[in-house]
Amino acid sequence: MPGLSVPERSTITNMGAELGATSSIFPSDAETRRFLTVQGREGDWTPLGADGNARYDDELSIDLTQLEPLLALPHSPDNVRTVTECAGVQVQQVVIGSCTNSSYQDLVRVAEVLKGKRVHPEVDLVISPGSRQVLHMLARGGALTHLIAAGARVLESACGPCIGMGQAPPSGGVSMRTFNRNFRGRSGTSDAAIYLCSAETAVASALAGEITRSLGEAITPPWPKRFWTGADLIIPPPPHPGGVRVIRGPAIQPLPEFPPMPQQIEGEVLIKGGDGITTDDILPAGAQILPLRSNIPAISEFTFSRLDPSFAARAKEKGGGIIVGGANYGQGSSREHAALAPRYLGVAAVVAISFARIHLANLINFGIVPLLFSSPADYGRIDQGDHVVIELNDLAGEITLRNGNTDLVITLVHHLGPREIAIVKAGGALNLVKTGP
Repeated sequence: MPGLSVPERSTITNMGAELGATSSIFPSDAETRRFLTVQGREGDWTPLGADGNARYDDELSIDLTQLEPLLALPHSPDNVRTVTECAGVQVQQVVIGSCTNSSYQDLVRVAEVLKGKRVHPEVDLVISPGSRQVLHMLARGGALTHLIAAGARVLESACGPCIGMGQAPPSGGVSMRTFNRNFRGRSGTSDAAIYLCSAETAVASALAGEITRSLGEAITPPWPKRFWTGADLIIPPPPHPGGVRVIRGPAIQPLPEFPPMPQQIEGEVLIKGGDGITTDDILPAGAQILPLRSNIPAISEFTFSRLDPSFAARAKEKGGGIIVGGANYGQGSSREHAALAPRYLGVAAVVAISFARIHLANLINFGIVPLLFSSPADYGRIDQGDHVVIELNDLAGEITLRNGNTDLVITLVHHLGPREIAIVKAGGALNLVKTGP
């Protein structure tokens, strides 16, 4: 752990959320101080770490030097194999960047590998630097020249290909990406095979034209003594924000207002999903949909569109209803629109075997009641199209779901704390803020 740089730690913590970790924490140590120093912020450094007598529920020690490079195979970040097991698979596209492996350290190492070489003629290599600072430093040090000369396309510092905004891989093609998610269709090509990998594996494969881990000797380019900070690009908030006028174009609509939680939810099961329903399943990414992020009525038309194109129309016809999910409902992206769009369509509750943590928080914040089956077996006692009545009992007493199609009564539970209950009852976090503390 002490040998990991701050960008490397950032990649680990980023991927931890993808695999279900509530949080990933590294100490603020000498390595942290070194990073802040080259950023011109050494005065901001504070040592932070666990107490000397800290006790843990479990401990696992990993010798990082013994780990073999890994790949996440289609179509989930936890579908992991070693690079060696997948070696030889032909690759059509390699994309290095996004928010996981796009630091100066990552990309200057990629540039050193590519120096004086050309990518495989059948591979399209794409680079998306993690920030303007990274792009500036690559240009100032000459690494950008090596990337361009090797045949790489250099994009702006943005999510871009990670969310299907350009650079979609060829139909049926293999794309190796240093991203954090590889759900089916997220790249913009529904039948593409997306592999997640490190920057080193990506550049080696871009040169070879196939999945490989062969890079020869390790490359450790030196760190600059000082990074360009770009502080002049940050516009501070105005001293008197009350006088600011918000100008909305025709594609930007105000956030809809939602009612508080009722005591009883009655409606139809609009859709029943299996285990691992992702936020991309609930509200897809892509060039057609993402421009509508500030227009909830318009973007809601795409809710569950890849799983059930009729969902939005049925939800509006039925006046809303509930969603039933399996285990780990809402895994993946932190996309709040995956809660906001169903809420706009009248979804009042989601009943699941378990929830992904980030999506659970988004459901709460937008006033959708997240409920759990008290027994996983109850998941099989309810189907899409069933008419149900949920007695919420103020989320303080017994919560029951009566299936009007079978007359079965199912007991539901929740694991919400007092603050979360207050948010849900108010109809969402904004409603609670408006009513005061």
